[in-house]
Amino acid sequence: MRFFVGAALGLLSSTLVAAQTYTDCNPTQRSCPADPAFGQSDKTFDFTSGAANAFKSTGAVTYDQTNGATFTVSKQGDGPLIQSGWYIMFGRVEFTIKAAPGTGIVSSAVLQSDDLDEIDWEWLGGNNAQVQTNYFGKGDTTSFSRGAFHDNSGNHDDFHTFSIDWTSSQIVWAIDGKTVRVLTPETADTNQYPQSPMMIKVGVWAGGDSNNAQGTIDWAGGLTDYSQGPFMMYMKSMMVTDYSTGTSYRYGDQSGSWQSIIAEGGQVNGNKGAEPKSTEPAPAITATIDSVPVPWSGTHKETSTWVTPNVWPWVASESPTAASTGYQYDWESSSGHNRPLGGGSMSEQSPESLFD
Repeated sequence: MRFFVGAALGLLSSTLVAAQTYTDCNPTQRSCPADPAFGQSDKTFDFTSGAANAFKSTGAVTYDQTNGATFTVSKQGDGPLIQSGWYIMFGRVEFTIKAAPGTGIVSSAVLQSDDLDEIDWEWLGGNNAQVQTNYFGKGDTTSFSRGAFHDNSGNHDDFHTFSIDWTSSQIVWAIDGKTVRVLTPETADTNQYPQSPMMIKVGVWAGGDSNNAQGTIDWAGGLTDYSQGPFMMYMKSMMVTDYSTGTSYRYGDQSGSWQSIIAEGGQVNGNKGAEPKSTEPAPAITATIDSVPVPWSGTHKETSTWVTPNVWPWVASESPTAASTGYQYDWESSSGHNRPLGGGSMSEQSPESLFD
């Protein structure tokens, strides 16, 4: 599964239909192409300097020197986002974000894998005092109670840095450097600990759209009134470290376990020295999310409770080609398989040219 986005999204997304729980190429079910590896440390993407070639965008995403990337929802069907053309295999991601205000508006920052592991940050436009964290393993939707709320006063008013530090032994969510949640394989739901290569996507959408299921609208905080918009989410920067090395990550079998992942040209945990040496204890979680749809990606949603545009990346897919999307990204070859940004073979590209 790749999360490539068709340029036709603006035309197609005005029609909202039920998303499905599926992936066109799930490595736990069949052989899939390898995922391009990020393989770098402490790489900062400064969006106040403009768009980064390492990400592709869809919808209304603009850039300026003050706020960086601006994601705008102004009408029904808008769902602007950016997403990476590469994956990390364990790592750390820091997002400097100001969430979008507005009833029913949902801002999201997500790590997601081909076999539907997922680690999330999510903000509701009607709640300027809290943020939600969540996780999923292998697209399992038997429970929507893994989410938790955390104090985050003024998330619509000011920029904050939200980080995910993800290793084989723990996931740490932190706000402005302060740990708010820690998950380990032992404390995760059975077989739900995320552990396969992840891509990154960030964006905003209207959970309160009148075409959405009532459960989604209620969770998002109520109906979205587009006449009160436009609704804007901002991201100044992102810093990414991959705790593994190599040029690509391949599933060695269908288990989806981290031990089965093969780092071609490198090593899983080959950059382990970049991991934090210690983590402060997380506060007790006092508020959880019960029996409501979890926002964003369209990969683990149930059709009975979730409505979203039936286009990439809201619905997961393998690797849409130019024929299917109307647009061919510069890292996608005519065969539909990934190639290095700018063309040529992976060995012909410098890391800097691949991930600027």
